[in-house]
Amino acid sequence: MTPLFRRAAALPQLLIAAAIGIACLPAHAASDAATWPDKPVRLVVPYSPGGTTDYAARQVAQKLSEATGKTFIVDNKTGASGTIATQEVVRSAPDGSTFLVTDTTYTMLPLLFSKLPWDYQSDLIHVAEIIETPLVLLVPERSPFTTMEQLITYARAHPGKLNYGSGGQASSTHLAAEMFKSEAGISLTHIPYRGAGAALADVMAGQIDVLVTAAPTAIPPVQGGRVRALAVSGDARLATLPNVPTFAQAGLPTYQVLNWFGLAAPKGTPPAIVDKMNRLVSQVMSDPAMRENMARQGAQHRSMTVGEFGGHVQQQVALWADVGKRVGIKPE
Repeated sequence: MTPLFRRAAALPQLLIAAAIGIACLPAHAASDAATWPDKPVRLVVPYSPGGTTDYAARQVAQKLSEATGKTFIVDNKTGASGTIATQEVVRSAPDGSTFLVTDTTYTMLPLLFSKLPWDYQSDLIHVAEIIETPLVLLVPERSPFTTMEQLITYARAHPGKLNYGSGGQASSTHLAAEMFKSEAGISLTHIPYRGAGAALADVMAGQIDVLVTAAPTAIPPVQGGRVRALAVSGDARLATLPNVPTFAQAGLPTYQVLNWFGLAAPKGTPPAIVDKMNRLVSQVMSDPAMRENMARQGAQHRSMTVGEFGGHVQQQVALWADVGKRVGIKPE
């Protein structure tokens, strides 16, 4: 047999071997997804317990555990505006055992920091939205202000005398309050905390004057008479706070801000696992009982594919970049 004939005879065997190898790739990926999760899954929250990010994480973790019969753990890693938690997730094994609980804050960080030790869009895969919520403008229960108009009038007459709390430098509550200041034409002094829950505690104690925070964080203390709500973002009043006007009804029609919370995975996580987590989140958050519970908290879930959620994140980055320019925020 000549060398040329031997090469020709071997060609079908090579093609068959290649075909078998290619066929095994999706089967392996499917196998990963079929057996996942095969160990506890951590949902890393970058803020302290008590805030809406923590609330969203615990809601979805409980439901994912119930749906899969597996363990999903919420792990709070606070500090550095979410950087500590993010670095831990980015450096984690991309095997579906670790996810980051993200929120609007992450699309705002480039506004305040010229250098970050990770890239929100290239080092993470944006998996699914958990919930989105309107924001509520809060003051202490003993505050002299009973309307947003009164608060704005006083703040304009006394620049910098009132302060406001936030969940941390560059957090969504920080930028939301900065946008409120800009739209209202007032000056407030910023006091950052290590999470919205800690800021809320000091509003209830009368230690800070103003807090703009997500509805699930705000509703219980408002209903309990521990804080006073002056306005809510969005197009309509909340069914759970029917006496609280929207920002538009209270006199600021241009203030339209929603807060969202989602899951992200380390770069390199198998697409089959990412897709499975996306479908599971959509499944558990779309359950009628869960939807009813979320509505009571002023929250809702939007089911999106991985690609759609990634596109939403990119849109949010562009939105907050524009807001940052308008309010004059410069990165450090």
